[in-house]
Amino acid sequence: MRAHWPIKLVEIGVFLAIVIAGFGSAVVQLWNLLMPDLFGLHTINFWQALGLIALSWILFGGLGRFRMPGYSSNWRQRMAERYERMTPEQREELRKALESRCGRRPADPKSGS
Repeated sequence: MRAHWPIKLVEIGVFLAIVIAGFGSAVVQLWNLLMPDLFGLHTINFWQALGLIALSWILFGGLGRFRMPGYSSNWRQRMAERYERMTPEQREELRKALESRCGRRPADPKSGS
């Protein structure tokens, strides 16, 4: 099962390239459709659109929930607390689901690993 990680890495790379190309194209089209007529601005190209996306993510906190006020970044602790609230049947069901997805048994949150 461990030999599949290069394939997953390529799949993730292709997915990210498609998403970036899609967002970049959408920004180019929307900018060039609206901004010159509304505000008299120049049209932009694809790379300028990607720059605008990156700048907006930096300025407006585009990392989503990871930057929300009050959101704890300690996900391991939250998951361990969730695990503690589960019944033994729910824990076993979770273990089986993770094992079928990942191909290996997950670590016990109590062990700290």
